Amino acid sequence: MTDSSPTPPNRQDPQLDPPDDADEPAFDWMKPSTTDKRSAAASDSSAGGGAGTTPEHPPRTDSTPGSSAPDPASRQAGSRADRKAAEAAVEPTPKVNGAHFSEPLPTSALQIRPPEEEVRRRNAEREQAANAKPVAPRVMQVVLAVCFPVILLVLAVRTVASPLFLWVEYNRPGFPGDGYGFNTDDRMTYGSYAVDYLSNWAGPRYLGELVNRSGDKLFGGGEVSHMADVKVVILSTFGAGLVLILLSLIAVIYLRRRSPGGVRRGLFAGSIITLVVILSLGVLAVLGWEQFFAEFHSIFFASGTWTFSLQDTLIRLFPAQFWVDGGIVIGGLVLITSLVTLILTWPTRKRRGLPKRGAAAVDPAGDESTDAGRADADPAGAVPAKRSLFRRDKAGDAAAADASEPDSAAGSSTTTGSPDTGSHDTPTRGYSSTI
Repeated sequence: MTDSSPTPPNRQDPQLDPPDDADEPAFDWMKPSTTDKRSAAASDSSAGGGAGTTPEHPPRTDSTPGSSAPDPASRQAGSRADRKAAEAAVEPTPKVNGAHFSEPLPTSALQIRPPEEEVRRRNAEREQAANAKPVAPRVMQVVLAVCFPVILLVLAVRTVASPLFLWVEYNRPGFPGDGYGFNTDDRMTYGSYAVDYLSNWAGPRYLGELVNRSGDKLFGGGEVSHMADVKVVILSTFGAGLVLILLSLIAVIYLRRRSPGGVRRGLFAGSIITLVVILSLGVLAVLGWEQFFAEFHSIFFASGTWTFSLQDTLIRLFPAQFWVDGGIVIGGLVLITSLVTLILTWPTRKRRGLPKRGAAAVDPAGDESTDAGRADADPAGAVPAKRSLFRRDKAGDAAAADASEPDSAAGSSTTTGSPDTGSHDTPTRGYSSTI
């Protein structure tokens, strides 16, 4: 037999999808329910005259005699809902706290709300995390505030320890002269050597080998040793100032990128610290200059290494009046700079990003009418006078927009209405706008 052979006339088609296959659960939905089968059997028996059953419809032997409904456990439901109903009928749900307990679906756990205490705790933590400010900007502000007074002091000291200040001091009126033979030119020449030695990298021989006009050594051994100690303190101070300047620049760059207004706040705090420190030191210096000068030297130098006689070169070049003037200049420079910084960084409303005080009394919509005018516009007096200053007259804007276009239906250019709250059916209290 080949593919071209004719099909026999008595050949039956194979039954590929038998509806009565009990072993195939996928076709349960095609089976009639038990009630339908019983009614069909009853109708067949009545039609056959009660003769009994036929081989095609055998009697049901699994049902209980006298029962009107089949046992749910004895039948296989055709859907998920039927199976759930059968399980619920066979196994009653237990009671928990007086109510029937039913196991939720796997996805129903996502809809369970946690206890109120847990909700409040999570909301509080979320609010705290949202309002908490980063730590790094605060640290940078503190660094800038601490470095600012030290930098100002170092720069003021560098200004005093310069040939320019030396020249101004020697040539100013009232500066005491030298009673042992130094004139202004001698002081300027020898004093410039001493000032240059403090800022260069030369050794003690830079001053130890200097001689005066008579050929004698200009500075003694004790003076050279003391100037070497002063040089160590000055260079250390300048080095620390340079490091603080670099840290301040890093803090400024970071704050400008990450914290708007952080530079201003840091400088403002630094200027306050500087004012407190410089005013405190100024009061101590005014109350007792000699004691203040001695205590200052005892911090950096050993006792007995910084006292000299009136005939020594250091005292002749730098008398007591020189140190008084130097302290005044240092304190004045630091005080003026800190005051200017304080004024420039004062937290005004504009710098803090807040509106002006007078702007709160103006209607945000630009309506500068008085309270009395608004009260007259509202016949019912529903709008309080104080609240009317802060309320936006949206009805006036909407009426103006409507009046700008010709009304072909009514032909009127006068519009009177109440604020539009999004619903045209419910009247609300508000302002009356007449255009």
